[in-house]
Amino acid sequence: MINLDLGLTVDSLAGLLERFWQVSGEKITKLEAEREPDAGTPVFTVEGQYIAQGWTEWTQGFQFGSAILQYDATGDSEFLDSGRQATVNQMASHVTHFGVHDHGFNNISTYGALRRLMLEGRLPYNQWELNFYEMALKASAAVQAYRWSETVDGEGFIFSFNGPHSLFCDTIRSLRSLSMGHVLSHDLMHENDERVSLLDRMLQHARSTARYSVYYGEGRDDYDVWGRVAHESIFNVNDGRYRCPGTQQGYSPFSTWTRGLAWVMTGFPEQLEFLATIDDEELNLYGGRLEIESMMLKAARASCDFFIHHTPIDGIPYWDTGAPGLPKIGDYLNTTSDPFNGHEPIDSSAAAIGAQGLLRLGKLLNERGEDGDSYIQAGLVSAQSLLSEPYLCSDPSHQGLLLHSVYHRPRGWDYMPDESRVPRGEACMWGDYHLRELALYLQRLIDDGPYYTFFSSHSEA
Repeated sequence: MINLDLGLTVDSLAGLLERFWQVSGEKITKLEAEREPDAGTPVFTVEGQYIAQGWTEWTQGFQFGSAILQYDATGDSEFLDSGRQATVNQMASHVTHFGVHDHGFNNISTYGALRRLMLEGRLPYNQWELNFYEMALKASAAVQAYRWSETVDGEGFIFSFNGPHSLFCDTIRSLRSLSMGHVLSHDLMHENDERVSLLDRMLQHARSTARYSVYYGEGRDDYDVWGRVAHESIFNVNDGRYRCPGTQQGYSPFSTWTRGLAWVMTGFPEQLEFLATIDDEELNLYGGRLEIESMMLKAARASCDFFIHHTPIDGIPYWDTGAPGLPKIGDYLNTTSDPFNGHEPIDSSAAAIGAQGLLRLGKLLNERGEDGDSYIQAGLVSAQSLLSEPYLCSDPSHQGLLLHSVYHRPRGWDYMPDESRVPRGEACMWGDYHLRELALYLQRLIDDGPYYTFFSSHSEA
């Protein structure tokens, strides 16, 4: 269980963040200098060098978005120029990619970040440039919303790349693409000019995720405990009925793959922040604020509680809470994480994603007059560990930033350096990006800057 008694504050991480941004900038520059543009989208490292991994194109936005985040934090225009030019030159195919559910990853991290910076006054205001970013975001939202399966109760979900039977828990954070489309007053136009609300589809998908992907100790199966998350929920496409949990990258449908858990932890609090900008009258069309926020808060609390109680004391989880080798490590939840053990890998990328959810949930609860301090403390513990060795990579020969992440343990895609066959010592593009995003979230709190959200819609300069 994460140690909540360290008394950390956001300001106490200032020194670590200063060093972090220096290392982060060096890594971005190194990758750009050493990687050929036609080498494919970088996904994860093997012996310190980023390689592509054909499956789905979901990490390109994290590559270019990292440069934009670096500019956001440091003001170094070299990174802005790099991220902006790469977005223009290479991201168009991701806007119209009908084959993935990852639009909120690729396109919010690039077009969305540039739009946000312009509206915050961090970029010179240019109406046509803004129009360019917003057109990309509108198209991306509609394309993602088009991947739709209906459930037996008349609602539905955005189906994963596995097909129309498959709801991935990951999509809850990529769902911000639909919210952004709604911010821009856009709709999905269907057959016979049927106008489909992006807000409605966002809320339906969120409800389906909360209902089927997250468990609440209510007896859905014999492994139903508060906050367990199923990577995949499988439906009968003939009648829309739920059939069973599943997983692609976790150990078992009845255990919790921690990166999937982290997507849920961060996705719901972000959407709750977004809903605070929506009028009650509009939400009344879709069940009302009380019902919607209660559903999201329950899922956010449950998943964050599960993370806190099933993660070692330093806030860095192993890759799956049911991984079969965990008992061989010993009392692993009551000591610091050990990426060098010989039984099961750590997934530091899960911590980089989930820490942001812990911090956002804690802030939301405090603003509602409830006690969110334990969530904030847990997020700060994870952040402190991620910003330090052995997780932060300062090795100048290694292209990665965040060490000891895992991509696909069941398929054996991750580099295993010795006969123990336990992945370690490598980085991934989403881990590097989300550590930068977590650092930016914290940096803005320290600097008393604009609160970091994906949906900024007005100038705060």
